[in-house]
Amino acid sequence: MTRTMSQQEIEAFNADGVAVLRGAISDGWVARMNKVIDQQLAAPSKWGNDANPGATTNRHFSDRYQWQQNSEINAYIHESGCAQLAAQAMGSETARFYFDHLLVKEPGTVNPTPWHQDVPYWPFLGSQICSIWLALTPCTVASSAMEFVRGSHLDGKYYMPEAFTGDGDANAGWMNSGDGEKCPDIAANREDYDIIGFDMEPGDAVVFSAWTLHGAGGNASLETRRAAISTRWLGDNAVWHPHPGADPIVTQDHVSVQPGQAPLDDKMFPKVWQA
Repeated sequence: MTRTMSQQEIEAFNADGVAVLRGAISDGWVARMNKVIDQQLAAPSKWGNDANPGATTNRHFSDRYQWQQNSEINAYIHESGCAQLAAQAMGSETARFYFDHLLVKEPGTVNPTPWHQDVPYWPFLGSQICSIWLALTPCTVASSAMEFVRGSHLDGKYYMPEAFTGDGDANAGWMNSGDGEKCPDIAANREDYDIIGFDMEPGDAVVFSAWTLHGAGGNASLETRRAAISTRWLGDNAVWHPHPGADPIVTQDHVSVQPGQAPLDDKMFPKVWQA
């Protein structure tokens, strides 16, 4: 049986823009996704971003959009229960899948995940858009667990996307063409913000709104990898909104819907769960 959210967890998501879900996904799925992590580290896809390839320390790696090629990721999306958790958090009757994102910081990785808001990077608008970030290894805030600005999903701000790894990343240049205001320097002014973070065990997850400001430090652990899989979800009021600065992997050329319409395209955005 898959886990469901408690009323307290739903209330935390609504108020804070994030909720921690202890024991969200079973150990079996954690083991299967860790195998996928090892496979992708050894042979990244064309959508991979890899700082210090092949290294066992100080390597910041991500890969994404593998659900159509990787049967294990596809099974996780459809069978682990994460779709129902996303729908519960969003208060949505349905959960459509957008994309998968593998995230790794090997021991001693100095690169932080800069503070940002997800929605400007994605070709959608709506309040019912969220992610479920599943810890595949133990992690603390010091070893790059996620942190969030509490309640920032409610402030009406839209921040321009910025490349995480600098302007020299050939796979990230699209991020520099978006609109919006510049994200504040939260890292340098932490005392000005209500920041919350969660130490995580494998199988724990955070579900958070695409409008919530979030980031993570480098991995200060010299022994433990920080690995996670994040899945991105669309609820009932999400609409297709291609724009400059949006992720170019899925564009207007790939979908059957028009801007402003609900993403009712089962080939690209499959409906995984319905009440």
